[in-house]
Amino acid sequence: MRRFLEELLIIVTILFTLSGTGHTGETGHYVNGLEGIKAATVPGPGLYYKMYNLFYNADELKDKNGNKLNVNFDVSVFANAHRLIWVSPIKILGADYVVDATIPFIYTDIQVKAAGISDKAFALGDICIEPFALSWHGGSYDASFGLAAYLPVGKYDQNKAASPGKDFWTGMLTLGGTYYFDMQKTWSGSILSRYEIHSKKSESDVKPGNDFHFEWGIGKTLAKIWDVGLAGYFQWQVTDDSGSDVSWDKSVHDRVWAIGPEVSTFLPSLKLGISLKGLREFDAVDRSEGYIIVLNLTKI
Repeated sequence: MRRFLEELLIIVTILFTLSGTGHTGETGHYVNGLEGIKAATVPGPGLYYKMYNLFYNADELKDKNGNKLNVNFDVSVFANAHRLIWVSPIKILGADYVVDATIPFIYTDIQVKAAGISDKAFALGDICIEPFALSWHGGSYDASFGLAAYLPVGKYDQNKAASPGKDFWTGMLTLGGTYYFDMQKTWSGSILSRYEIHSKKSESDVKPGNDFHFEWGIGKTLAKIWDVGLAGYFQWQVTDDSGSDVSWDKSVHDRVWAIGPEVSTFLPSLKLGISLKGLREFDAVDRSEGYIIVLNLTKI
């Protein structure tokens, strides 16, 4: 009975984090796995449209020790996000000034049979606005910095595990760099880090703990239009959840790693970039563990 009650409490806790996220199991807004090879590289001045298509599936739910819970868990998420990026000709500290906005649409199908939970939904998620970003380009490197905010405009119901909205604001700081290992810039290594600070939820006295993410990629350019290599990410909750409605162990912080192959190409005649990656998660704690497939399209 004690073990059952412990697992039930963990289920309730993780469902709190599952509710309303584009990437199941995150306590924050940012969706890991969207970027990879040359993740921190922003193109030169111009107007760009980027479409993210992300599929996530997991049938394992991990406890605070990283052990699988036997609760008949299954979740599938498809997120289709539209991002408009303007890289201006304005220079600040030697960098291009950048603004962008991302509008996500999210479908989630989640089941936890042991708790009698079955829910699915498709709707607009929370919108991300980045009013201030900088992009540098050096002889052997690219670098980027940004300040963004997630607006809680997506539909949220605290009794619906598949809600597309999250019911809180998030401020996000981005910092990253890409380094080229040869003069021709055919070998690259990139890290893009993000730090999220969350507000209190409006429908309950819960303030999610802050999250740290980094995405990375190591790639090789072939025939000037192909990039192949490995990509991955790491996400870690770095501060405790807080608020009078927090009934779980605040000291337990969720985390997850992922790694997998990526390939991308650019079609000059169509002015279209295409990238495809598949990542497998591992070493998850207090959250789901599964795999992710991402197809990105970039039009210039």
